[in-house]
Amino acid sequence: MAKFSFDKLKALINPSKNPDLTVAEEFQRQNLPTLWLLGKTGAGKSTLLQAITGNSAIEVGNGFQPCTLTAMSYDFPESLPLIRFLDTRGLGEADYDPSADIAELAKSGNAVVVIMKVDEQEQSAVESALKKIHKKSDIKHLLLIHTAVLSLDGADRRHAMQANEHKVANIWGKNFASVGVDFVVEDGEIYNYDSLLSELAKLLPVLGLLAEHKEHATVEERNFHQCEKEVLWYAGTAAASDLIPVVGLVSVPAVQAKMLHSLANQYGVEWNKKTFGEIISTLGSSFALQYSLKLASRQVIKIIPVYGQTVGAVAAAAMSFGTTYGLGRAASYYLYRKSKGEPVSAPDMQALYKEALMKGKRASGYEKT
Repeated sequence: MAKFSFDKLKALINPSKNPDLTVAEEFQRQNLPTLWLLGKTGAGKSTLLQAITGNSAIEVGNGFQPCTLTAMSYDFPESLPLIRFLDTRGLGEADYDPSADIAELAKSGNAVVVIMKVDEQEQSAVESALKKIHKKSDIKHLLLIHTAVLSLDGADRRHAMQANEHKVANIWGKNFASVGVDFVVEDGEIYNYDSLLSELAKLLPVLGLLAEHKEHATVEERNFHQCEKEVLWYAGTAAASDLIPVVGLVSVPAVQAKMLHSLANQYGVEWNKKTFGEIISTLGSSFALQYSLKLASRQVIKIIPVYGQTVGAVAAAAMSFGTTYGLGRAASYYLYRKSKGEPVSAPDMQALYKEALMKGKRASGYEKT
């Protein structure tokens, strides 16, 4: 049985092919998990994005693309996008009614991030827009970010934050989180950055991996970090395509084949059936067996009326994200060792795969959906 599954797996993920993934990539781009930024001009939206993405050149209007008459969208990372930010512009400006933009954007947002300067209590434009969002959309998750919190001290800061939280609660209810940050600090560090990232990752888990500031114990880990955004993009593409009944049976292995080929090129290792076979055999026969059986079973479950198109599809997407991310992590370890002429530890590689599989499933965001 294990031998049969191993051969079947080699046939599914064929390293000699360079599949056309245009349809899967386009579906993924159209269904990017999306954060909707809501705040007045000068509240700190651009600075927030600079902090998250590490791109100091980002400004609303620079890197953003129009998606309605006045609203803008920004995909991150730009070349291989995994998440999207929406910005409703002009709040608080004269002669601007955001109703039409809100009606359009409500179709695509996953969560709302409200940004308020802690020392600016006049927020009527934001409150008005938030009321429309709450009424017109199915968005359930909201994070309130208080910016410039170090401009006030002690009790004044607490009172100002509580006042803004009260404004949001009157519209949204009490089911939201809030965090206070300051982007202008003498030592150059963002005040309360870890808490900010933690709260954002609760809204879109993959954002935690993209924005995480990492310390690397080994050169191999540092090398993987250089490839990680690409691996995450392939994982997102595999997951999005696996939401569709039956499609995942073909698209997921094709996405993974292309990822492995790309990684081999980046590590300077010739990609062929021998290299592929060594990676899979190092992961073990149980990996081949479980991969083949679980991929097929996920497609069968998705055919079940109602349940398959909801719970089944979401579970399939989470597993496809996890297995793709896990495979990318394990392959990167193998390819790094191969490129250096160093021995590959099967137990270490298998442990990396299992750890990354679980990490990927959590980061996909589908497990909570």
